[in-house]
Amino acid sequence: MDLKLISDFKPTGDQPKAIDELVKGLNEKEESQVLLGVTGSGKTFTVANILEKTQRPALVLSHNKTLAAQLYGEFKQFFPDNAVEYFVSYYDYYQPEAFLPSSNTYIEKDLSINEEIEKLRLSTTSSLLSGRKDIIVVSSVSCIYGMGNPVDFMESVIRVSTGDVITRNDFLHKLVKGLYARTTADFKRGNFRVKGDTVDVFLAYSDIAYRITFFGNEIEELESIDPISGKRIEKLPFLSIFPANLFVTSPD
Repeated sequence: MDLKLISDFKPTGDQPKAIDELVKGLNEKEESQVLLGVTGSGKTFTVANILEKTQRPALVLSHNKTLAAQLYGEFKQFFPDNAVEYFVSYYDYYQPEAFLPSSNTYIEKDLSINEEIEKLRLSTTSSLLSGRKDIIVVSSVSCIYGMGNPVDFMESVIRVSTGDVITRNDFLHKLVKGLYARTTADFKRGNFRVKGDTVDVFLAYSDIAYRITFFGNEIEELESIDPISGKRIEKLPFLSIFPANLFVTSPD
């Protein structure tokens, strides 16, 4: 899918000239370019037009979470049909372990993880590894830190189609390998539940769930469902389930 800018406005003033010059610089492989503009001059809109003209995936870096969230919202509005992702640190609070010699005090490591941001980080990784080219990732400096092994992550992706021959138990083992947890009570992100020949998987990186229905050792039906009501959203010919954690590892 191509990057498609949706807006009621057209570039005006100095914007068309800036867009043309920056696009030309990108096509000529200039290493760095600067777009100058006062607050409210439409710099984000200008960049959005550049992305549509060049049709390149983009990494947009911000120096803090607040501005990153603002940019994410704006790009999401400009490109509603494309994969606009948000990748920042998922810690609401982080206290590294420490030792204070003056008082002989040891401070344990303490942290609090924001589950919604963790979902968005997983969504970013899943989109990048899905093969899509219409991707815009808005991030803070969090993106410079290492994560899990992308090879292990990709090897844990589950891809199934209607009519595939696979036992229900083998499918469940694949879910566990992808760090999904079985539940019989609270159905939340990163969990799956089993009812007879039906397996529901609440994706760790989305607000929807998948329902996989087996008939013997064959997948009879695939559908996306509302995880709360269980109502069908869409019948699917095939689906991919990405791991529930960035730090998935191989058995080795």
